[in-house]
Amino acid sequence: MNKTKIKICGLSRPEDIEAANLLKPEYIGFVFYKKSKRYVDPDTASALRLILDPKILAVGVFVDTPAEEVSELLSRGIIDIAQLHGHEDEEYIASLRKLTDKPLIQAFQIRSEDPEEINEILAKAEKSTADYVLIDSGMGSGSTFNWDHLSGFKREYFLAGGLDTENVKDAIKRTSAFAVDISSNVETDGRKDAKKMKEFVAAVRAAQ
Repeated sequence: MNKTKIKICGLSRPEDIEAANLLKPEYIGFVFYKKSKRYVDPDTASALRLILDPKILAVGVFVDTPAEEVSELLSRGIIDIAQLHGHEDEEYIASLRKLTDKPLIQAFQIRSEDPEEINEILAKAEKSTADYVLIDSGMGSGSTFNWDHLSGFKREYFLAGGLDTENVKDAIKRTSAFAVDISSNVETDGRKDAKKMKEFVAAVRAAQ
């Protein structure tokens, strides 16, 4: 059985990075979407990256950001991977590929309960030319979707949306997720909580 990787998203303070360095998830995320309460500007992200364990990959989360801005953060080494969480299409990915050879994650959101609509979204995700796809229930929604829809999904994916310490074991058991991605459920009062981060990482590793 492959080890499920862990991504903790929305880190914004030195103490968040210090907690991550102790826990050693495979990925952490910096949110570069200005409307998010977890937004960090490039200078802040750069400073945080300097104290991040180099074995942990930094993912930048973008929403409809010009490709040049994304590639600049990748080329400066502030992030290792770009996660596209807006309306980016294949044309956008192709234009970004001309500017960088760094890995890309494309997010797909399942907000409907209509099986036909869900299958349509998943079919599109399977065809994405991004290196990885992320299947979410809606950006930062904090709610889950029916994971059974992923049973026939044919490529590696990050699973996000409503995961927590209580349900992540079931999520790993029921899906073949390459990685699990958490943000709001390891927070207290809108800030990352080192104790909750530790509990979540322990729950994922216990489920292996």
